[in-house]
Amino acid sequence: MPDLQTFLLFLAAALIVAITPGPGIFYIVARTLAGGRAEGLASSAGLGLGGFVHVFASAAGVSALVMASAEAFTVLKIAGAVYLIWLGLKTWRAARIVEPTGIRTTGTRRAFREGVVVEALNPKTAAFFLAFIPQFVDPAGNVATQFIALGLISVALNTSVDLIVVYGAAKTRRKLVERPSLIARMRQASGAVMCGLGMTLLLARRTS
Repeated sequence: MPDLQTFLLFLAAALIVAITPGPGIFYIVARTLAGGRAEGLASSAGLGLGGFVHVFASAAGVSALVMASAEAFTVLKIAGAVYLIWLGLKTWRAARIVEPTGIRTTGTRRAFREGVVVEALNPKTAAFFLAFIPQFVDPAGNVATQFIALGLISVALNTSVDLIVVYGAAKTRRKLVERPSLIARMRQASGAVMCGLGMTLLLARRTS
């Protein structure tokens, strides 16, 4: 493991990255506003598991190979972007469908699965881990073990922040639950956000 000073520097940097609003936080907000706290929590857990996929793939060198190949990067990018856009369009279309208990939601199991896929297909996450974590790894030690340990800590910090965001977004949603028409518009806005994130991912460029 890196020395204490380097480790503390890593923690500070990882925390700053975690609390900086980005696509992951916007996705969590969109899912929570669309489906409530339970779906938001499930989506956060899904994103966390998807992050673990990138950590172990990076440690094994898979992500490095993907980032080195323009073709592999493009395939992964398009797959992730299309999936996000599809989720956004589905959320938009379902916004006006009202069930006896209110606006129809996706369900926690599906929200979890979709969170895993969204993060696992995000090449920007692979690029982040490959660019960020090696700066804090001691080359004299076991590089793979250090990479995995620091990666898991980074994912844990990101997930913790996501969970806090979920509770904030859920609190906002509860205040508006008595107004179904507004909830429908929020779901439409959430769908638009997901489509926007998909388009952003589609335009992502491979790092040189």
